[in-house]
Amino acid sequence: MRRLLRSKFFIIALVIVVILTLAVVSSKEGSGIKAIGNVISVPIAPLQSVISFMAEKIGGVFDYFKDVKITKAENEELLRRVNELEKENRELERLERENKELRDALNFMDQMESFEPVGCTIIAKDPGNWFEVFTINRGSKDGIEINSPVITAYGLVGRVSEVNLFTSKVVSIIDMDSTVAARVSSSRDVLIVRGDASLRSSGLCRMDYISPDVDIMPGDVIETSGLGGIYPKGIIIGQVKDVIRNEGQFDSYAVISPVVDFKRLEEVIVLKEKP
Repeated sequence: MRRLLRSKFFIIALVIVVILTLAVVSSKEGSGIKAIGNVISVPIAPLQSVISFMAEKIGGVFDYFKDVKITKAENEELLRRVNELEKENRELERLERENKELRDALNFMDQMESFEPVGCTIIAKDPGNWFEVFTINRGSKDGIEINSPVITAYGLVGRVSEVNLFTSKVVSIIDMDSTVAARVSSSRDVLIVRGDASLRSSGLCRMDYISPDVDIMPGDVIETSGLGGIYPKGIIIGQVKDVIRNEGQFDSYAVISPVVDFKRLEEVIVLKEKP
């Protein structure tokens, strides 16, 4: 039985070899056995179709994985470029912001012709999250005096309250010891802005003694009035956040949101009067 099976396999293999040989030989022009090849090709045509179909599918699979590899590489390159562009965009935004601050400071100083700006760095502050009272690295040797106004490029910070040879202490407008003669930019109504115990924990201050005839509403810009002999006129203080109306003649007040961020102060400018 085993010998019979071997003989059958041998015969089948031999037939396949002969068929393939005839197919190759018959494909040549002028071959004398071309007709025989054509006859033989008829029964093996389905086999050839199957082989061609499988080869096409296998080739498609390899092409798919090749395309996936290429697409992955392209996506990684695009992601890298996007990250670079985002970094460049952040850098441009930072430069634009710094340029705007510098332009604002220069424009502001053009209005303060009688003052000389002295750039200062904050070197210490009182305990707490807010810069209510802090120390700067300039003192009497730099011409700093008590009650010298302190600003940033955005607006009013406060005033110098104590001066030493090399350092000075500044009281900000959100501190309870601060009062500023102010006015509403739109209506020119003159009022008082001061620090408040209940508002300073939020970095806010208040405008007191608002009479019923004062035209004031949320969003109004508040600036220094120039009265009182400390702050020059026209320094931005902040915006009206809310107006609380009471029945009394002067009981109404407004909550002011300073234009200066008193939680992240690092550098300030002291306005020193020119001789």
